[in-house]
Formats: sequence, structure tokens, C-alpha cells
Amino acid sequence: MQRTTQRPHHLARPVVVALAAAVALTATACAKSEDDASSDGKKSPAAAADAGQKVATPKPGGKSCTIDAYGGEKLDLKGATVGFSQSEKEANPFRIAETQSIKDEAAERGVKLLTANAQSQFSKQISDVQDLLAKGADLLVIAPLNSDGWDPVLQAAAAKKVPIITIDRKINATACKDYVSFIASDFVEQGRRAADRMIEATGGKGEVAILLGSAGNNVTTERTKGFKERIAEKAPDLKVVFEQTGDFAREKGQQVTEQLIQSKPGIKGIYAENDEMGLGAVAALKGAGKKPGDIKIVTVDGTRNAVQGIVDGWISGVIESNPRFGPLAFQTLDTFTQGKEVPQDIVIEDGAYTADNAEADIDKAY
Repeated sequence: MQRTTQRPHHLARPVVVALAAAVALTATACAKSEDDASSDGKKSPAAAADAGQKVATPKPGGKSCTIDAYGGEKLDLKGATVGFSQSEKEANPFRIAETQSIKDEAAERGVKLLTANAQSQFSKQISDVQDLLAKGADLLVIAPLNSDGWDPVLQAAAAKKVPIITIDRKINATACKDYVSFIASDFVEQGRRAADRMIEATGGKGEVAILLGSAGNNVTTERTKGFKERIAEKAPDLKVVFEQTGDFAREKGQQVTEQLIQSKPGIKGIYAENDEMGLGAVAALKGAGKKPGDIKIVTVDGTRNAVQGIVDGWISGVIESNPRFGPLAFQTLDTFTQGKEVPQDIVIEDGAYTADNAEADIDKAY
């Protein structure tokens, strides 16, 4: 495959607008958390439409990709086989919603879909994707577990001229050479917005902790970077005194928070880099006899249980990270396989939940 040349992004904007329109029209609902017994999982039509991914206005100078530059071949998406590789077991509501959105959109379009789940094992994800290629996948959508270590897959896909789109987490490789496009939120901005919420909740003073996501991927690195930068800029009297990974898991988040409140009894706030860890923190605080609001918690994702946590007073804010990638991923594949330009980086515009809108907007959560 040949590497694309750099060129202005003026031709990519119509593609982004088209993608945004397509997503608005074809937004999908998503499954609820396994332990959410308070909801039947149904949304009103208005809530479902509002919950779909929307593409942010592209920055000037952004790069695009075409199938000629990538080295692939045009094909009809309707007759293609798409392989989807999920990274984590579907106990996390984000992954449940993400996979369901991919499946729903494939069914809506009548596209044959092959799926695999790595169960949070990176070696298995590599073999999963190789297996999808062996089974005849013409196109790949990958939700990477880690950002590094993808050379075997990239080489195998290149040999078969199979285009790759990555969602949610980025592969450390070359866009429009090793993969076509990366679709995700702006994770640094999510960290900044979480910091803004934490500053407001704490008054900008005191000690705070960070429950880090899994090591080895750009989501954790960028959400941490944005949070720390904004705290340093706007609230120098707010000190990060504790950082430990909770691996994006509720049980681990609870365990780490139990350790935290023993070692740092004066902690004023907890920034959990996803909702599941934040809900684990809530469980730990309840077990320690704390009351809602005693320790301010800010999280990232937008699951129904976390938004309910705002309503109940345990969580101070949730920055949305929308997992409904199906319509946008398939629209990107469709546009690309027709020979048209697509952006190399497609950034999603996320919302937020606070005490002001959590109860009214809970049906938009997943």
C-alpha cells in the first residue's frame, strides 16, 4: 500500500457533514447494564434520536483518506463481509452498547457481520482479528484493547488489502496506510471537562484522587493529561495526591477506593476515568459509611447507572463518551469503499450530565 500525501481538509468536510446527518437519522438504542433492574431499557423516540453520535466540526487542515491512497479496491458494502473485533467482555455497559450498535447497523443495512470478543486478552484479540481475516472479512472494524502491538494484524490485513477502521481506542500506526480512519471522542477534552466539573464540585481546593483506566491505551493517557492540565491551569490549590489503576472495572474501582479512603482519609474528590470505576467508588464509600456528596465523584462515559448516581447525589458529574459507533462506522466504510474521501480522524461531539439535567436526560444514557 502507498502512503497518502498530506493535503488540505477542504474536501473532507462534506463527508463529515454527510456522516453526521446519517448518524442523526439512524441512531440506535443500546443495551442496559446487567445489574440495572430499575429500567426496562426502552427509550422514547426523541431520546433515542438525541442519544446518537454526532460528529464535531472538523479542525482546519485535517487529513483525509481515499481507497486509492490506501491501496485498497472499491466494493459494494451490501455484498461485503465485515469483521468486528470487540476488546472487552460485555459486562461493561459501554461495550454492551458498542457491540449492539454495530450489530444493529449491520442488520439494518443487510451486511454480513462476523464478530469476535477478546475477553480483555490482547493476545486473543490479535488471533481473533487474524481469524476474521481467514474467514473472509472484506473490511474490519476494531475496538482495540491496547494501542501498541498490532503489527501482525496490520501486515495480514495489508496483504489481503482489507481496510481497517478503529473505534474508541487508537492504534499506534499510520493513518491511510495501516488503517483508514479512527472514530472516537476527544479524550483530552473529556479530561478537561471532568476537571472543570471537579473544580466546581470541590470549590477548587483540597486533595483529589484519580482512578486510572487500563494502562497501554490512549484513552487512559489522554483523559489523565486533560484532567491534570486543566487542574494546573485553573485550580492550583486542588492537588492530585493519589493515582492508581482501576482497569476500567467496577470491582477494581471499589477495591482501589477502599484503599484510598484508608490511606487518604481527607480526600475531597475522586476522578474516575470511566463510570464503572466511579460506581465501584460509590460502593466503597457506602461501605465506609459515607454519605452522598461527602466525597465528590466525577466520571466519564454516560451509563444509566452513573447518571442515576447523580440523581441520588453520589456523583457530581458524568462526561459523556458515546459508544453507539454502528451508524458512523458503517457510513464511513460505505463512503470509503465507494472511492470517496473520509477523514482520518473523526471526532465525536459528547454531552454531559449534571444535577441540572440528569433526571430529565437519563433516557439518553445507556
